[in-house]
Amino acid sequence: MLKIAIVEDEEIIRMGLAYTVDWQSMGAQVVGEAADGLEGLEIVAAARPDVVLTDIRMPRMNGLDMAKVLAEKHPAVKVVFLTSYADFEYARQAVRLNACDYLLKPVDEGELAKVLARLHEEMAPREVEGHGGADDAGAKTLVDWQELLAQEGLNAYVRQVLEKIQVEYASRLSIEDCAEAMQVSTSYLSRKLKEVTGHTFGTLLARYRLQEALKLLDDGRYKVYEVAEYTGFGEYKNFCQVFKKYLQVSPKRYMQERELKLSK
Repeated sequence: MLKIAIVEDEEIIRMGLAYTVDWQSMGAQVVGEAADGLEGLEIVAAARPDVVLTDIRMPRMNGLDMAKVLAEKHPAVKVVFLTSYADFEYARQAVRLNACDYLLKPVDEGELAKVLARLHEEMAPREVEGHGGADDAGAKTLVDWQELLAQEGLNAYVRQVLEKIQVEYASRLSIEDCAEAMQVSTSYLSRKLKEVTGHTFGTLLARYRLQEALKLLDDGRYKVYEVAEYTGFGEYKNFCQVFKKYLQVSPKRYMQERELKLSK
């Protein structure tokens, strides 16, 4: 179940979101509320939510500044901006921070449900056969990139995204950046990626990064925190969370089993 924190200075909106939305039907629960970005950071540190729903304009610390701090200190937390029509273009630019999406106020429950469903998919543990040890993790192809690129009649935009991930996976990369560079809408690009590859942009990027991380770990010359930095995960904790989510084993355990295998 997704843990949600709501950061909104207008009490009527904040309370409405917290207590009138059918969160349970969306597989979510509200774990904290805050009236500005500073309180929001305190809530994140205390409650460890998966997702922060935040207004952009707030006193003391606005949503953009809070998102910047979250990107540095809590990169695993997903940020969804709440915005009005007046700030719509502003929100589209702001989503390049650590944000994964934005919703127009008043929030439509159907749109909210769609966003949360996508986050569920991106954050859900991947089912892996077997015990999930180092051999399984090392042998598993997280994404067969060459097979994807070799598809006959591959959509040109999808190809560009796949190639961009290959080259820029270690940098801060988002589907919004890709869509803007290709001059297409984010929704169109997201839909095409899902249709062609069966994965969302976030899942593709995470799996490609993990493939590269496994290569560096198998090389044996790098510390786990160095691998996290070199492959775009940044914070060590974030790398460990993603690694275990997809491979069902921690990086430390993976390295221990690798060393054990090499010593035999």
